[in-house]
Amino acid sequence: MLDTHFDVLIVGSGAAGLSLALQLPATLTIGLLSKADLNSGSTSWAQGGMAAVLHERDTVEAHVEDTLSAGADLCHEDAVRFTVERSKEVVNWLIDQGVDFDLRNDQPDDEFREFHLTMEGGHSIRRILHSADQTGSAISKALNAQIRQRDNVQILTDRCVVDLITTRDAVKGAYVLNTSTGTVETISARTVALATGGASKVYRYTSNPDGATGDGIALAWRAGCRVANLEFNQFHPTCLYNPTNRTFLLTEALRGEGATLHLPNGERFMPRFDTRAELAPRDVVARAIDYEMKRLGLDCVYLDMTHKSAEQIQEHFPTVQARCQGLGIEMASERIPVVPAAHYTCGGVIVDQFGATDLAGLYVIGETACTGLHGANRMASNSLLECFVYAKSAAEHIAKHIPSNTSRALPQWDDSRVRVSDEAVVIQHSWHALRRLMWDYVGIVRTNRRLKRAANHISVLEQEVDDYYASFTITKELLELRNLTLVAKLMVDCAQRRKESRGLHFNSDYPHLLAKGENTVLIPRNGLTTHAGLPGYHTTDG
Repeated sequence: MLDTHFDVLIVGSGAAGLSLALQLPATLTIGLLSKADLNSGSTSWAQGGMAAVLHERDTVEAHVEDTLSAGADLCHEDAVRFTVERSKEVVNWLIDQGVDFDLRNDQPDDEFREFHLTMEGGHSIRRILHSADQTGSAISKALNAQIRQRDNVQILTDRCVVDLITTRDAVKGAYVLNTSTGTVETISARTVALATGGASKVYRYTSNPDGATGDGIALAWRAGCRVANLEFNQFHPTCLYNPTNRTFLLTEALRGEGATLHLPNGERFMPRFDTRAELAPRDVVARAIDYEMKRLGLDCVYLDMTHKSAEQIQEHFPTVQARCQGLGIEMASERIPVVPAAHYTCGGVIVDQFGATDLAGLYVIGETACTGLHGANRMASNSLLECFVYAKSAAEHIAKHIPSNTSRALPQWDDSRVRVSDEAVVIQHSWHALRRLMWDYVGIVRTNRRLKRAANHISVLEQEVDDYYASFTITKELLELRNLTLVAKLMVDCAQRRKESRGLHFNSDYPHLLAKGENTVLIPRNGLTTHAGLPGYHTTDG
């Protein structure tokens, strides 16, 4: 039977949501919401791994410097240090949860354990901890096994949050759509945590699962929280190109193990763009590929891994090899067609080092949040680390500061003035229109004219969605479209305000870098007058 009140309501069942639930006190009742099953989020899809300072030749300072460099002078150094300094602690916690990371040797004694660490773009040393090329899946399986043993956690699958229930200065719960029954449930909570992932489904081509529709960002914005730096959308440089199959990410660890990028004529082109060649940060590599594709009118470029044997590839990249073989590509003997695809939302809801937002009782962690770690460009494999560091910090803060009580008598959802839709085609049409215009106008390279067109089109789409939302009973597809349209509007707004090219944001009308990097911060009209915030954030009305 569904409980209608929890001490903590967690929205999202990926790395951030699961690890938060596991680290909260067992005395608290927890509701864990998932759009589908517990493996439906982006965590399960993560191939590469997690960055951590483990090698004797590595240092916290080196990891910090690499992150600051990749972030194009927009990272918050305190957030970077806070995250990196806790990386070894995170690794030990994950091992305790049952995660098996690849070892260089199979010494059973922990004292002699040596992890197999790989290299990825932006890092100056091998520090990527992994489980073959299925790191996210390994983490998800281990955490799911742990969460099912927790008597204080009620898992609520097939649930989408419609909106948060708030007073002027605090969150009180949420209206939740049960997609199995079509009913809206009213759930009260002393604290709510949003861990819903990013918004990469706003683009036509993406490496993300279908649920990455910016839900948490939209929910927090409508509740009065500030957002920041949503112009910085990371495009993964190498996704498998096949016109008839779903986009499939090819882990950056391939390039870390020596894979090179080539034009159809065999020319290797990355050395022309950056001295780090294929190991340059993702924004550099993605722009280089985009430039060459547009210059030559190409559908794709090619990733060459033929310097490795089939056995070596099978050992470290079994998932990638299986997917390529399924399409008739043998990685050890032929090049792989690749294109960039939307991969990670670097901006998000502004939080402090505990994941706390502007709204009392509301926490945001994982890709939904803007912690200051990523700046203008996320460095490879820092995101999983961020999930676990801030989940632990949030858990400790919630345990100390959870409100003593909250009203369980909340207004029930009223759908008496709406009817079942006979125009579902509107949702499908708007969904495709939004993703195409974002890809064409707000992609890897932008211009003022394209951004203006995007803003105009999104304004029309937003009105259509609002009219539909006000007239018909809600569905999962409608909620996702509503959220994604709002987040697209915020992304374009942020992009128009940045009068330079920095990190992941490149505007041909402002190709140069300003002397000092500033964060782009938006405040909703119902925004609060007091802000948790992070040092260095400057606000402009949104």
